[in-house]
Amino acid sequence: MQLHGWGRYPRHESELVNVMAPDEVPALVASRSSMIARGNGRAYGDAAIGERATLATRGLNRMKSFNPATGCLTVEAGVLLGDVLQTFVPRGFFPPVVPGTKLVTVGGMIAADVHGKNHHRDGGFGNHVQEFKLVLPGGKAVTCSPRENRELFDATVGGMGLTGVIVEATFTMKPVETGWIMQRTTVAGDLAAALKALDASQNATYSVAWIDCLARGAALGRSLVFAGEHAMADEVRLARPKRELFPPARRRRLRVPIDLPACMLHRASVAAFNEIYFRSGSRRAEEPSLVHWEPYFFPLDAVDDWNRIYGRRGFVQHQCVVPTGTAPSVLGEILERVTLSGKASFLAVLKKMGRSKGVLSFPMEGYTLALDLQVADDVFALLDDIDRIVAAAGGRLYLAKDARQTPRTFEAGYPRLGEFKEIRRSISAEGRLASQLSRRLAI
Repeated sequence: MQLHGWGRYPRHESELVNVMAPDEVPALVASRSSMIARGNGRAYGDAAIGERATLATRGLNRMKSFNPATGCLTVEAGVLLGDVLQTFVPRGFFPPVVPGTKLVTVGGMIAADVHGKNHHRDGGFGNHVQEFKLVLPGGKAVTCSPRENRELFDATVGGMGLTGVIVEATFTMKPVETGWIMQRTTVAGDLAAALKALDASQNATYSVAWIDCLARGAALGRSLVFAGEHAMADEVRLARPKRELFPPARRRRLRVPIDLPACMLHRASVAAFNEIYFRSGSRRAEEPSLVHWEPYFFPLDAVDDWNRIYGRRGFVQHQCVVPTGTAPSVLGEILERVTLSGKASFLAVLKKMGRSKGVLSFPMEGYTLALDLQVADDVFALLDDIDRIVAAAGGRLYLAKDARQTPRTFEAGYPRLGEFKEIRRSISAEGRLASQLSRRLAI
C-alpha cells in the first residue's frame, strides 16, 4: 500500500505487515528483507516507510509493569505516549521527556531519541531509558542497556529503526505534584533578544521560543519565549483554589476535514496569524500563569488532521541544529532567506539544546530551529540553500523530520556515521533493515 509520514510527503509503496504480540516479531523480521518498523506514523518524512516491507507495531500496546518507588515503567513498544500520560499524570508521574505530540509510540521515541523543551537540562528520551528488548535482523532478541550490549543500545537510540525492532522498553518517569505548568512568557523583539532570553531561562526545566519567521528588518526573529516548571500543589491552590490538582486530559473537538486549497496558506494569512499570536502572547508576558499540561506540551494535538492545512501536496519540516558559537549569524541568515522567499511558516520553533548520547542522535550543544513549509515547486531550492548554510556551520538536520536532504548534507552533519554503519554490518542489518530514508541517504 502507499504510505507517507505526517508531512504527507513523500509517498512510497510498501508492504504493510501488522504485528500483534512481541513473540510474532522474530519470525517476521527473519523472513523479510528491506524492512523497517513503524509506530504511529508521526515521523514527518520517509523514516518509517520500509523499502519493501513495513512492520506496523501499534499492536504492541500493553503496559507491563510500574514501580512507583523508582518511577520505572515497562511497556511494549507500540504504547502511545498519550496513553502513558492519561494513565500516570493523575497518579503524579510525568514522562522525563516529551516531544511536541503525544501521538507517538515509545518505540518511536527511542528510535528518534526525541527531545523536548527540557533538552538543555535533561537531554533526550534515550537518557532516561533503562533498557529495551531488540529483535535483530536475523530474528534474535537481545536486551540492550547502558550496561548490557552498550554499543547496540547507543546505536539504537536515535538510530531510526536501522539496528532492529524494539518490542519492549523500560524508562524512568518523574514524580510531579500537579498536572499544571507554571509558565512565564518573555517578549523578545528580535533574534538576539530571543537567544538571550533562552540563555537566561537555561535553569528553567522547560524553555522554548515561538518565532515569527516573517518579521523583517529590526524585528527579524521577534519571538515569545516560554519558560515553564511543573507547578507545586501550593501554587495551584493559591492561584486557582477550586481547580483540580490533576486536571483530566482534554478531548479533541476540532478537526480539519478536508485538504485545504494551497492558496489559503500564503504570506498575508500567516503574517496576520503571527501578528495576532504575538500580540496575544505579549499581553500575558512577565506575569506567571498556570497552564494545563496538555496545551503546554501538545498544542497541535488539539486539532485532528492538522497536517491537511497544507493541502494535498503536504509539507516538509526543516529542523536544524547549529552550534552555539555560530548560532546568531547562521539563524539570522536562515530567517533572512525565509523572509525574502515569502514562504510562510507559522509553526516556527526555536530551542536551546544540550549534548546527546546516541550515535545518530540529532541534538548537539546549540540551538535548533524548526520550520514547516508547504510543498511547492520552488521550496526545495530554498531548503537546499539553507542546508548548505547549516552544514558549513557544523550543524545537522533531524532525521525524524527529514524528507529530502541529500547524502552529502547528512554525512557532513553526523560524524559518527561510519561507526553506525560498522555496527549495522556487525549485526547483518545491511539489506535486511532498510527504510526509504536509509536508501535515500545511503546509510
